[in-house]
Amino acid sequence: MKIKEITSKLEEYAPLGLQEPYDNAGLIIGDPDMEVNKALISLDVTEGIIEEAISNGCDIIVAHHPLIFKGVKKITGRSYVERMIVACIKNNIAVYAIHTNLDNISNGVNRIICDKLGLNNPAILAPKREILRKLVTFCPVNYADKVRTALFDAGAGHIGNYDSCSFNVSGSGSFRALEGANPFTGSVDQLHFEDEVRIESIYPVYLEDRILSTLLKAHPYEEVAYDFYPLNNQFTQTGAGMVGELPKPEKSSDFLNRIKKIFSAGCVRHTKIISETICKVAVCGGSGSFLIGDAIRSGADVLVTGDTKYHEMFDADGKILIADVGHYESEQFTMELLMNVIKNFFPTFAVRNSGVKTNPVFYL
Repeated sequence: MKIKEITSKLEEYAPLGLQEPYDNAGLIIGDPDMEVNKALISLDVTEGIIEEAISNGCDIIVAHHPLIFKGVKKITGRSYVERMIVACIKNNIAVYAIHTNLDNISNGVNRIICDKLGLNNPAILAPKREILRKLVTFCPVNYADKVRTALFDAGAGHIGNYDSCSFNVSGSGSFRALEGANPFTGSVDQLHFEDEVRIESIYPVYLEDRILSTLLKAHPYEEVAYDFYPLNNQFTQTGAGMVGELPKPEKSSDFLNRIKKIFSAGCVRHTKIISETICKVAVCGGSGSFLIGDAIRSGADVLVTGDTKYHEMFDADGKILIADVGHYESEQFTMELLMNVIKNFFPTFAVRNSGVKTNPVFYL
């Protein structure tokens, strides 16, 4: 199949609009119209991963971490990134990254961590703001159902565990068609009043182009009146980290030993144990120390993450246990997640998980 067939489904699952500003998710190397036959899933893109792709006949690498984070001004093969770019192009291997956009969805990286820990009622720890907008439009009464349904099908109207959400109020709209117009109702150069419905519905900003094109297609008017309003509401389905509850309280030392085993961690770096038992657990795959304050405010007893620096450990402030299992260790289940996602969309497409351990950190 073509690369764009795969990437469109991955971006339907984890929209690129949810990636962080510093990130570089998406198609990094390759032509969207290029035909591919086999995918290799990995956490990172390394020279070993590329060699594995070549030896197994994989023509696309789907990785969590982007191959290119910063601008590349020259491709001379002098750095490991440049060498990998050259190797991929020479061997006709595409590279796709699905990074912080996969971190920021409710069924992404942090959800599979919650599942591995057996947490109940997992929820986003730090929901995003300024990502929701409201559409307001006006249409003839007899077309309101058609327009609403089209907008809902395009992704508008989702609030928590509810869909097809809208507010509707009836009123009277006025307009006068000028010379050259082709009015759906009324006559040229005559003031017309039409019974209309004002439809309001919420949507995430990354769907705005789709919402607008759907509205214009479904609406009967030649000129469609609509407004987009920015909102500061929390979007509870997207954001950083997750938090959930253990089925039953667990002794803190037992919990630390259990996560060491689950994550196959070389060690678990942690702050002082401040409570005998753990009930509520916050998690963040990768580098999650920026969520320490959010984890404390959520009432979590522990934050499980990676890459916590020395001075950041002080931010626990005797209020929470921080358990650092390592960056690679905390994100290793992402490959399993991506395998399930791709197989769900394309049951017959050839895909394999990498057998190369890309963790650059070793333990004595």
